[in-house]
Amino acid sequence: LISISHRITGIINIIIVTLICFWVALLFLGSTNYELIQKFFENSFGKFVIVSTVWSFSFQILCEIRHLFWDLGFGFELKTSNITGLLVIFGSLFLTILILGKNLFL
Repeated sequence: LISISHRITGIINIIIVTLICFWVALLFLGSTNYELIQKFFENSFGKFVIVSTVWSFSFQILCEIRHLFWDLGFGFELKTSNITGLLVIFGSLFLTILILGKNLFL
């Protein structure tokens, strides 16, 4: 479950980075584009996009740290693998809440 989620979030992160590049390019074209983008992020779907993006990046980072330990030869036991998988899931949720803080619920 964690392995396929890691691959899916990797693809999603590439799409997100591409969209951020387009967003920055739109900002250079004028202030009306900025106002449209600002209105998008003020509604509930825009906030969902922000939360999902932060979760996706934090999940990807924690999975990569897990893979670094695997590259060093640690954590291949089934019990350790299950524990680190749960740490990745709950850690990414914790990091999302930590990064967004009180803005998460506004």
